[in-house]
Amino acid sequence: MRSLLLVRHAKSSWDDLSVSDFDRPLNERGKQDGPMMAKRLLDKQVAIDTCVASPAKRARKTASFFASAYGYKKEDIILVPALYQADVETFYEVLAQMPDTAKHIAIFSHNPGITAFVNTLTNVRIDDMPTCAVYAITTDAGSWAAFAAATHTFWFFEYPKKQAE
Repeated sequence: MRSLLLVRHAKSSWDDLSVSDFDRPLNERGKQDGPMMAKRLLDKQVAIDTCVASPAKRARKTASFFASAYGYKKEDIILVPALYQADVETFYEVLAQMPDTAKHIAIFSHNPGITAFVNTLTNVRIDDMPTCAVYAITTDAGSWAAFAAATHTFWFFEYPKKQAE
């Protein structure tokens, strides 16, 4: 059994409008939510063995919070340029290229693509992935190349403002 966590980047800063979208940093709330959400997943004993991220600054930083919480170095994060402004097909293509040694992948990306992608996976629909939200599924795919045709089962949906259960 494999698992896939789709994580929208944490809240970004709009303080400096001269900064390009790609280089926009996290704001203070984003810097708090990233580590908090990583800890929340650790507390639930959710495994992550591979972090894959858009190279945009806010997605990289969010991924680094999770990598750090899970004992990985930020250099271990796989940066995939196609995940910046990715459409649904791009997510499937990126997953098909992942090594089969990875059993529990977390992908860090952006709206609107990440919301559109999660809505293709199961019958559990999300209107709009909040910042730092995590949509998780399990899959019976024997390989990541077979992911698109495999069965996907909704596991959980977490986001910073969701009350702890």
